[in-house]
Amino acid sequence: MESEYKLLSGAMVTLALATATLVVIPYVQLSDVPPSDGLKPYTAAQLRGRQHYIENGCVYCHSQQPRSQSQAPDFQRGWGRAPVAGDYYYDSPHLLGTSRTGPDLLNIGARQPSEDWQLGHLYQPRAYVPDSIMPSYPYMFDIKDQAEPGDKVVNLPPGFAPLDKVVVAKPEALDLTQYLLSLNRTYPIKAVPNERHPPASQEPSGNQGGNEQAPAAK
Repeated sequence: MESEYKLLSGAMVTLALATATLVVIPYVQLSDVPPSDGLKPYTAAQLRGRQHYIENGCVYCHSQQPRSQSQAPDFQRGWGRAPVAGDYYYDSPHLLGTSRTGPDLLNIGARQPSEDWQLGHLYQPRAYVPDSIMPSYPYMFDIKDQAEPGDKVVNLPPGFAPLDKVVVAKPEALDLTQYLLSLNRTYPIKAVPNERHPPASQEPSGNQGGNEQAPAAK
């Protein structure tokens, strides 16, 4: 019986130390971190789009945490500098992700700032990236004979638009696109020890180092 008490006590001490190390101390360290200079709160449309991002499982295939240049070539891929805690001030819950079936999206709004590109890519990814494995999201769009006043028509590359029809984005596609365009952490930040963050003007742009994919539930 005495050995069982020792085992239980040891387990409780281990659990307490792990909780303090992984939960309490990080919370104390980050609880008063202000938002990064240049970071803006999400608009109502962007928040709705963020919810669609979550509901469609985009976080399972895309991260939002480019790694340090000393750890990985994410910056050379065009994914941006390593983030700091203040970059996630308005994110609750955070969507850091743990897998990269597709590219990191923390700066997708800077790499692909076109609303037409984002909408078309959601409708048919292979119209923009031929070898993409991202699924399309046709349920976010309507196929009509002609556009109505107020409709956002998706301008697709030749050969991908339905014959004699128009593709119109539904509100959820527009909101998701607004969220994707808001993902831009290319503003300069204060340097941290042992890490070099290039100024915003030096951030790589465009589709570098691999195929560009918008969020997907794969």
